[in-house]
Amino acid sequence: MNSPKRPINNHEHYHAHVYFSADTLDFATRLCQEAGTQFSLEIGRVHQKPVGPHTQWSCQIKFDKAHFEQFIPWLDTNRANLNVLVHAVTGNDYIDHTDYAYWLGDEEKLKLEIFKK
Repeated sequence: MNSPKRPINNHEHYHAHVYFSADTLDFATRLCQEAGTQFSLEIGRVHQKPVGPHTQWSCQIKFDKAHFEQFIPWLDTNRANLNVLVHAVTGNDYIDHTDYAYWLGDEEKLKLEIFKK
């Protein structure tokens, strides 16, 4: 099996989706709050159910290329065993979640069919 693609900074805007379970809810919540505080990033809701293409519980963090070089290494270091999807935001959700999808940790399955018309 191929290793997941690691994040690269070649887009203007990104989302990071931190995946967690009931057992890691508190840790993930603190991690996302700390990211927002430390990097002045917009943090989405902590979803305790799968939403959109995500098959796991998740929290979205919005950031841009100016934050990438400091934020991604920090997130990778501090995520413990949580998996994180990092994807570009180009306006094409399908491509953003496939061609421009990168991973910290293991790749998770996504429900990509929601993007197909």
